[in-house]
Amino acid sequence: MSCSKLLFLFFIQLFLCKPIFAEKILSPEELSEIPKNFLNFAKKDEVFDWMVGIRRKIHENPELGYEEFETSKLVREELDKMGIPYKYPFAITGVVGYIGTGEPPFVAIRADMDALSLQEMVEWDHKSKNHGKMHACGHDAHVAMLLGAAKILREHLHLLKGTAVLVFQPAEEGGGGAKKMIEGGALENVEAIFGIHSSTFLPPGEVSTRSGPLLAGSGFFEAVISGRGGHAAIPQHSIDPILAASNVIVSLQHLVSREADPLDSQVVTVAKFQGGDAFNVIPDSVTIGGTFRAFSSKSLLHLKQRIEQVILGQAAVQRCTATVNFEAENKIFFPPTVNNNDLHELVQTVAGDMLGAAGVKGMQPLMGSEDFSFYQETIPGYFLFVGMKDETLEQPTFHHSPYFTINEDGLAVGAALHASLVVRYISDGRMGDPVDHRRRHDEL
Repeated sequence: MSCSKLLFLFFIQLFLCKPIFAEKILSPEELSEIPKNFLNFAKKDEVFDWMVGIRRKIHENPELGYEEFETSKLVREELDKMGIPYKYPFAITGVVGYIGTGEPPFVAIRADMDALSLQEMVEWDHKSKNHGKMHACGHDAHVAMLLGAAKILREHLHLLKGTAVLVFQPAEEGGGGAKKMIEGGALENVEAIFGIHSSTFLPPGEVSTRSGPLLAGSGFFEAVISGRGGHAAIPQHSIDPILAASNVIVSLQHLVSREADPLDSQVVTVAKFQGGDAFNVIPDSVTIGGTFRAFSSKSLLHLKQRIEQVILGQAAVQRCTATVNFEAENKIFFPPTVNNNDLHELVQTVAGDMLGAAGVKGMQPLMGSEDFSFYQETIPGYFLFVGMKDETLEQPTFHHSPYFTINEDGLAVGAALHASLVVRYISDGRMGDPVDHRRRHDEL
């Protein structure tokens, strides 16, 4: 073979291999600058004002679980404007968008879309227009932040060497929308997922989280205790279900105080007691109901078993019968929210690069629950809180309050954090079980 032919073949191979050798690998210093750059991008007037506008539109039109039709439509319209492909519907109103190469690794970021059955008491220009419905848990902000992250990633595609999966989920508030999203295939090929929640106890510019158990698993119960009604003046001719129900409630408190390990936090609360309509009539039956919570699935299942045993047993002691139901419409068991240890290191690094070490706070586990936990049962996942404290108030407002408000300055941090976690996860290499590189999303 002549020298000229060898030289020609060399240049052909060099040309064919150029994309491999030319792909720039970011240095640790360059990676550490991305979160700050993304935050500065999110703070630009045109980007920040756009996110605020989206949040306020959604706030004015709150929709309950599996009814988020207008919210879902708004999401799809904004994705269309950005040229981001998506699949719809998942779980009735859910949307899943895709940004990047269409190749592994696939990493998801999630926002919930549903509101609560509350009448808003905050008087401002964007108060809820739907009577009896309110975004009192910040889900309007969550959607705005995820769309903000989509805009950031769309404008920085050169940094995305894999695929970001945008999960807009319905029905977090008791409806288990995450579970239905998974059943519908929303996590296809995804190997990790991140979720962000607003916090009214942290100022903008701060985040809080922890590795391991973060939020409790939760379940609900309802029991009907039946006796025999009669006149209150002659109780000996009746079987009093109110007395039986009272003994049940006292005995249920012993499950935590005398049976649970003090180092294994658990809660049993009876919050519903319905029985009787007259002051001088013993009713035929009483209905009680409540919730139970724990930080491990094992403890949660143990509480469920013991709650049923106590109710049936105490009812029998008082000559009553009882039925116990752990399934209610739009209320399902939520597993504990447990943050992946490896992802914890990544989140600490990214949040620290963006906000500085002082802006990243540790926290104690909370007894609240989140259906993000269903994602974590399927793949490695991580959940954290972003500061949105309204510092004009003397006391911060609690979630699920009709007076709930947020500081919208926190939107920029949440959006930039979502986008930064995706880029850093992909840059640092895949975690967990390897994903088949032959799989791709043809939407891209």
